[in-house]
Amino acid sequence: MGQRSILVVEDEPLIAMMLEDFLESLGHSVTATCESVQDAMAEADKGGFDIAILDVNLKGESVWPVAQRLRDMQIPFVLATGGHVDPPPAQFANVPVIEKPYTVDRVTPALDAAFAL
Repeated sequence: MGQRSILVVEDEPLIAMMLEDFLESLGHSVTATCESVQDAMAEADKGGFDIAILDVNLKGESVWPVAQRLRDMQIPFVLATGGHVDPPPAQFANVPVIEKPYTVDRVTPALDAAFAL
């Protein structure tokens, strides 16, 4: 798979730090961590990352505008969910999903699947 630079969009700081640790232990680098749709949109516009991991619910805000921006930019992404959420909009139904709590063994297959789309 090789090293990838990853944008993490996660509104829970402890979960974001744990995910960053997992990604770095797998040889990746975290370009930025965003807690809101607004921050994530700004980072998406900056670019400089290979893939993003998007929490679908950011303090009650839906991440779908960020997902659409990344799709428009042809940057792969993975959706992260704590479970009890509505299914993604139809245009994102094929996007790989990581269930929380994150585990190292779930991260790599999800990233690989996102690049395979």
